Amino acid sequence: MDWTIWVEWIVKGFVLCLILLTGFAYLTLYERRALARIQVRVGPNRAGPQGLLQPIADAVKLIFKEELTPRHVYKVVFFIAPILTVVPSLIIAAVIPLGTSFNLFGREITLYVANLNVGVLYLMSIASIAVYGIVLAGWSSNNKYAMMGGIRSSAQMISYELTLGMCFVLAILLANSMNPTEIVSAQQSGVWFVLVQPVGAIVFFIVTLAEVNRAPFDMPEAEQELTAGYHAEYSGMKFALFFMAEYQKMIVVCMILATLFLGGYAGPFVDQYPLLGPLYLFAKVIVLLFFMIWVRATWPRIRYDRLMAFGWKILLPLTIYLVFVTAAGILLAQETGNQLFYFAGIPVLSIIGFFTAFAIVYRDLRRKSHGRV
Repeated sequence: MDWTIWVEWIVKGFVLCLILLTGFAYLTLYERRALARIQVRVGPNRAGPQGLLQPIADAVKLIFKEELTPRHVYKVVFFIAPILTVVPSLIIAAVIPLGTSFNLFGREITLYVANLNVGVLYLMSIASIAVYGIVLAGWSSNNKYAMMGGIRSSAQMISYELTLGMCFVLAILLANSMNPTEIVSAQQSGVWFVLVQPVGAIVFFIVTLAEVNRAPFDMPEAEQELTAGYHAEYSGMKFALFFMAEYQKMIVVCMILATLFLGGYAGPFVDQYPLLGPLYLFAKVIVLLFFMIWVRATWPRIRYDRLMAFGWKILLPLTIYLVFVTAAGILLAQETGNQLFYFAGIPVLSIIGFFTAFAIVYRDLRRKSHGRV
């Protein structure tokens, strides 16, 4: 193996980490300004022009903030837990294609770190690791509020990972591949999968909110109930790592959603100008992040028992139905040669299933509000 391939991998990995770290810093500013605009407030505007240096000020504050370690914690696990949380949020992006390739000094440079044939399995496996850091942080703190946050996180993330896996299956069926690069190529040569399976994209977005503990699924933190939950005993840079992991996971899950359902880096003239690919992907991620922020600004936190019931009784059966409809539509289109089963049958039946699930939720809420259940 040529030694230059190792240099290329190291450089691309470093650049990807730098992109995610910079994205985390300015996503905090983006969220605070967007929340302020939605809630008719001013938002941060003092540190630098238009508040652009606010993330740097926050970083300096956290670096120099005093770190306190309570005597009663399990120290080894207490120190390892933030690392176990932040590392998966970085390495999960290794298989997400940012573009095609370009020539530099006579060498073809691909715009991704790794091209795995089972890249979707890699995404699912790394996403499931993140729960360990949160659970261990809650347990090692030896604090009842932190422990409760860790238990909630393990139950919530494991429950919603089943639905997340079904959403990945939808993209695999539509692209006939588990390689993220081939999934994007299938959408580039055809239509974006969000047009074929719009309900699958919506469910994927909802589930990722639960996976990254964002409102209205932020039960592991729940400041009003658990005083910040699993990271209640953390301060200084250890707290900053948890903070960093949450926002980096927001960026990464939006990149995954854009890759699986919104065409990824695909866009006009990307074949002639490969460096447009990362810009298209970046624009799609910005829009998806705004929807995450919008949900946080407008939706109240739901009750924990309803959160679990929503995952097990509504989303999981709905995604199993979507997988069946998608597989049946693809098979009928191949066997009959009639593409209406693919372009019309799948989305129509999926939307019918979505509104059926919504009707079930509405009926259940009305029964509970009238005290009949």
